[in-house]
Formats: sequence, structure tokens, C-alpha cells
Amino acid sequence: MAKIQVSTERTVDAPADIVYGYIANMREHHPHFLPPAFSEFQVESGGVGAGTVTRFKLTAGGRTREYRMTVAEPEPGRVLTETDAGSSLVTTFTVAPQDGASRVEISTVWEGAGGIGGLFERLFAPRAVRAINADELSRLDAYAREHRPA
Repeated sequence: MAKIQVSTERTVDAPADIVYGYIANMREHHPHFLPPAFSEFQVESGGVGAGTVTRFKLTAGGRTREYRMTVAEPEPGRVLTETDAGSSLVTTFTVAPQDGASRVEISTVWEGAGGIGGLFERLFAPRAVRAINADELSRLDAYAREHRPA
């Protein structure tokens, strides 16, 4: 088994504290910029920041899988993680100020399968995850532009 890590980043046209707030708020904001690959998103407990638990389905590469994620904030206001209860998958959102805007990175890491299935996973999964994360970042940027505070 090999660790697979996929990182995608882009500039989001809003201040870092606002963008982080959108990412951390799983009830009011985050669901609005999830790509179509996500379905049945629901908050089981909490809703904003550390301790929040969400459940959703993700379809990638023709396969749908259910996730149950617990949110942590190793660096509140800057770094938020979502850790899956049923696998090694962890997604990390890192937000940094950048000239009145924000630089946002989504990094997803997991232990890949072994054998021939693992080979195909290492070849194809990173491309699918990168595309989903890039789509989410584009949607986050559009959402931040639409909801810019006065």
C-alpha cells in the first residue's frame, strides 16, 4: 500500500478570514460550493468548525462511495481537516492571505490499495480527485464573489 496525495490550489477573490469562514461553516456555506460529484450532503452534528461531523456520497471515476467526515482545526482560521471514519482519507483546506484575496489549497491524502487494483488507483484516482478539488475551488471563488460582504 502506498500513500496517495493530491493537492490543488488557487486564488479566491475574498479575504482569508471570510474564505475560511465559508469553508468551516458546513451548515450555511460549504454545501453551496460543493461540485456535483458530491451528493446527499448532511451535517450530523455541530455545523461550524472543529467537532462537526458530516456525511455525503462522492462519485468519482464511475464509482460512488459514502464518507463520514469529522472536522478538526489544527490551525483555526488557517487550516481545517476532514477525516473519514471509514478509511485513511483526510482532506486538508489551507487558507492564506494574498494581497486582499486568499490562496486556498485543498490536499487529499489516503493509503492506496495494493496489487493490480492499487496500480489502477495510483494511475487514475489522482486525476479524478484533482478535477473535483479544482472544481470546488472554482465554485468557492464564485461563491465568495457573490457573497462579498458590503
